[in-house]
Amino acid sequence: MAEPRPIALVTGARRGIGKAIAVGLAQAGFDVAINDLDVSAELDTAVEEAKAQGVRAVAVTGDVARLGDHTSLLDACERALGPLTTLINNAGVSVMSRGDLLEVTSESYDRCQSVNTRGTFFLTQAFARRLLERARPSSLHHSIVTVTSANAIGVSINRGEYCVSKAGASMVSRLFAARLSNDGIGVYEIQPGFIATDMTAPSKARYDKLIEDGLTVIKRWGTPEEVARIAVTLATGGLPYTSGQAIAADAGLLTVRY
Repeated sequence: MAEPRPIALVTGARRGIGKAIAVGLAQAGFDVAINDLDVSAELDTAVEEAKAQGVRAVAVTGDVARLGDHTSLLDACERALGPLTTLINNAGVSVMSRGDLLEVTSESYDRCQSVNTRGTFFLTQAFARRLLERARPSSLHHSIVTVTSANAIGVSINRGEYCVSKAGASMVSRLFAARLSNDGIGVYEIQPGFIATDMTAPSKARYDKLIEDGLTVIKRWGTPEEVARIAVTLATGGLPYTSGQAIAADAGLLTVRY
């Protein structure tokens, strides 16, 4: 009888970091459910790139901010692929507009909280309950990896609501690590810094100069594939005897220097 294969759900994964993680997991032998809000050509392309690694891959649509949809989202993944072993919380939104902290609107604040923090908390909760309620093959590593941001720690006053939401998501990861680690479920966080994606493209010109002037220790932008390598390491149990670690994929941005 063939060994069971790990199966991951990656949220917000039609492009950027999420897509790179989905494809990276496929390269590592995971079947993958690739989530986004709606059906799109980009989502189909991500699925095809994952399938090209010789695994099963499906698109699953749904909004992590809609708490009532979490069960149906997880059910759809498992109907298509089998019991999930891995949740990658990658879905997230930025601010509605950058600007003075004193001008942040409740709409932008609530949007960041709804997706980045509240949605992450309750999807993680639903997934964790599912894992704890069933027998899990000892041959498979079970894990939850949440992609937050260097702004979980680093202050950016022109997008304060985003910083608050990512700091909250960071605490979500630590809380669930404390609750689940002794049950054989690895819970981790990745804090990306300046990663070249469509989301960060509008800020590239501004940060190019800051990076060159030493804002980061490694003077270049990171790639989604570099973040994906970290996610795959965590999802495959590459850091045994650890619990709740936050990995800063930030080229030394958060390193204290003087």
